[in-house]
Amino acid sequence: MNKDLTTGKPASVLLRFTLPMLLSVAFQQLYNIADSVIAGKFAGEDALAAVGASYPVTMIFMAVAFGMNIGISVVISQLFGAKDFKEMKTAAYTGFISVAVLGVVLTVVGTVLCEPILRMLGTPENIMEDTALYLAIYIWGLLFLFIYNISSGVFTSLGDSKTPLWFLIASSVGNIVLDAVFVIIFHWGVGGVAWATFLAQGVASACAFWAVLRRLKSVETKEKPALFSGAMLRRISIVAIPSILQQSFVSVGNLCIQGLVNGFGSSAIAGYSAGVKLNTFAITSLTALSNSVSSFTGQNIGAGKMERVRSGFKAGLVMSLAVALVFMGAYVFCGENLLLLFMNSTSAEAIEIGKKFLLIVSLCYLFLALKLAADGVLRGAGAMVYFMITTFLDLILRVVLAFILVHPFGITGIWLSWPFGWVISSTLSLAFYLFGVWNPLKKKA
Repeated sequence: MNKDLTTGKPASVLLRFTLPMLLSVAFQQLYNIADSVIAGKFAGEDALAAVGASYPVTMIFMAVAFGMNIGISVVISQLFGAKDFKEMKTAAYTGFISVAVLGVVLTVVGTVLCEPILRMLGTPENIMEDTALYLAIYIWGLLFLFIYNISSGVFTSLGDSKTPLWFLIASSVGNIVLDAVFVIIFHWGVGGVAWATFLAQGVASACAFWAVLRRLKSVETKEKPALFSGAMLRRISIVAIPSILQQSFVSVGNLCIQGLVNGFGSSAIAGYSAGVKLNTFAITSLTALSNSVSSFTGQNIGAGKMERVRSGFKAGLVMSLAVALVFMGAYVFCGENLLLLFMNSTSAEAIEIGKKFLLIVSLCYLFLALKLAADGVLRGAGAMVYFMITTFLDLILRVVLAFILVHPFGITGIWLSWPFGWVISSTLSLAFYLFGVWNPLKKKA
């Protein structure tokens, strides 16, 4: 069901809209964490390290999917808020055609460059074969990844955050079952983990695509919408390309950090892999809140209701801070127990490394919550230059400081780079929000 976010009490509307998105994130991360848990528990520490070593590379492809999702979501939410349903449908169709072509191209490029990238990162030889296998299978499923992300973005732009949740629940459960069958019963190791993700994601993608086409067909228009529009692609690209670049630079930064971690051996990689999966759970939960603020902002700017945008930001910030506190408490007080989900107690060095990483980064989640809430408004308004400035500043500080601090403090110095980037970039994001760079009425004035 499509939901108009331009009416009703902003806090209540945003909360009802956001809860299914948070549940979606929970199941999506369950999906990702299951790979590492089953690999670490049933295929060994090296298998966990192999899955973890490929993670920063997979995030580059996720960056493209996420960037296209944002570009299409912002445009569709603005058109939906303005009740321009014909152009809204054209935007959706154009987006699907574009990501299909992009997915095929990146599958070919990724397959060719897979192993050279891993060698450039200094992936240890004892996990190279498994890491390359996992990454290759992941790349073969890129088209599924792109189609699913765009389908999910279309639904949320229309105010429907529940339908993507059902697909994610089914996909997550399927992925876990297949993980168990392929790894525990068939003993396929890392390859089994990868094929489980491939199959579960493929089915979810096909079902979501079918459902979103049915939903778009149910929206009546006086004129038949175009299946592809160059002008609409340009409009989507204005938001999507900066988002892709932003996410890609973040992923490249993560590759640099992974390269530093790789130098400390497979135990360090395993500990970081487990810790970063838990950290990603927190970040993606806060990002889901940020995305809901973006959809809320886009619809209300499209409807010319600027005061509701401000109310939405305040409500989104309160929810983000509450979620950040939950994760902070869990990782500070229960970090070691959570890491034991991924590893056996014999992996003492890896557990200690992961525990210290979680402690350092989680203490600054409140700053990250502030940044992402403000970024949600900037993205939803299409103020991408300001959004990119804050994100690039965070990335540059994190990477530069990681290379500087690793020398005097060892691997702990890498973890210390996270808080600096979040504190400074959150301050800048809030300043951009308060100065009203997102408000089209101020621009005209």
